[in-house]
Formats: sequence, structure tokens, C-alpha cells
Amino acid sequence: MSTTASDPLAALGSLPGVPDAVDSVRKAVDRVYGHRVMRRRSNEVTAEAALRGSRGSAALAGADWNLEEVRRRTDFSGEAEARMVGAALRLTAEAGQLLSIWRQSPLRVLARLHLVAAGKATPEDAVGRPRLAGESVDEPLIEAPLPGAEEVAGRLEGLSRLIIAGGSAPALVTAAVVHGELLALRPFGSHNGLVARTAERIVLIGSGLDPKSICPAEVGHAEQGRAAYVAAFEGYTAGTPEGMAAWITHCGRSVELGVRESTAVCEALQRGAA
Repeated sequence: MSTTASDPLAALGSLPGVPDAVDSVRKAVDRVYGHRVMRRRSNEVTAEAALRGSRGSAALAGADWNLEEVRRRTDFSGEAEARMVGAALRLTAEAGQLLSIWRQSPLRVLARLHLVAAGKATPEDAVGRPRLAGESVDEPLIEAPLPGAEEVAGRLEGLSRLIIAGGSAPALVTAAVVHGELLALRPFGSHNGLVARTAERIVLIGSGLDPKSICPAEVGHAEQGRAAYVAAFEGYTAGTPEGMAAWITHCGRSVELGVRESTAVCEALQRGAA
């Protein structure tokens, strides 16, 4: 991702297909926020969206559990899949607490997210900090070349400056770039996918597009499947206009599918069935 222009993210918003994706996402989000259930029971919709988003993010990380199993389970220690689901749940719960810090210090938030995700599963001295030269990364879904530690540090600083500076880019574009850049860098020794998808959620909430966090993009990423996720991400790493547009529109479709999920929750609540 180039950071040389004064507002490089805004330029991405004009790529072919991206304005249509931005408009489609905005209309979908407005529709679910206008649902009559949201006037009275938005907290319930938010809670359900958090659960479903966590399940979706964990599924992409290899722990594809049934939603009811995630809902029922209370102990997420033990086997690797249970720990992954537990990490996803903890991250979703943490995301809403970090909005004010994100606007001032994104790198501090990313360190906190890794700390929350890793828990005791990672050596203590490697938790909550970018990896050092020679340290390995456990991220089996993403096979793109791994940037060196020095490049990671530089690109993280560039990403942080863009976030703090703000700009005119649509929320979807900013969220997609934050997500894609963290996947590309894999700055931590583990849980990078979970952290990247949580950062995307934070951007969508903090931008005002989804202030109540009821449009879980993680649901849509999982629904589109791991193969489609990786293919779209390869467009991001290619860095071409077509590839960047494909990644942003993929993220937009994921938000729309998250909206569809929460709309179904609203309908179920309205019928008294949930």
C-alpha cells in the first residue's frame, strides 16, 4: 500500500466498482438501522451480531463451529479450535472499548488486540508486540510472502499515520485497507487474521457507518468462503487498481451479508422467535 499521496485512501474510493460498492453498503446499513426492532431492542441485535461475527472470524481461522455450539459453550480452553473461538469472542467484546484509543494510537490498539487474542497461548515476551527479525508466524490461511520485521515496522507506522490523519475516504475503503494491510504484514506471531478482522470492525464502528456494531463483516467473509477470501486478498497484495478494487468490493459484500444476517435477527425478534 502506497502512502506517498496526501490522501491515498480517498483515491481508492474512485476505483472502478468501488463507488457502487460503497453506495450499496450504505443503503444496506441504512435499511437495517431503520428496522422497527432497532428502536426498542438494538442491544439484543448488537449482542447477536457480536456472537455471529466471532463465529465467522473463527471459522476463517480454521475453527468452523456451529453457531449454537459457540452459544452453548462456556469453556474455551483445551483444544486449539476452542481456543481460537475463545480468542474471537474476546476480541469482539474488546473492540467497542478501544474506539477512542484507536483514533489516537492505532498501534497501541493492535498491541492490545493481540494480547487479548493470544492470552497464554503465546510466549509472554512475544505477546502484544510486532514480531522481531527471525521470528516465525503461525497463520496457515495466508500464504503470501512474509514481509521482514523492518518493513512491517515501517508500514505499520504509515498505516497509523493514515488512520490518525483521517481523510475523505469512505469507511468501507478505510476498513478494507486496514484489514488487508494487517493480513499482508502479519505483524504478530499468531492470530493476525483475527486481529485484522477486528480492526476492520473497529473502523466500521468508529467511522459512524455502523455505530451500534450490528453489521458483522466477519459473517460475510465466512459465508463467501475461505477460498474467495484468499483470492480477494491476493488482489490486495498485487496492488493493482483491479486487485485493490476486488478486495474492497469483497469486503463490501461481506458487510452486506452481515447486514442480511442482522436483518434476519431483527425479523426473528419481531416474531418473538429469538
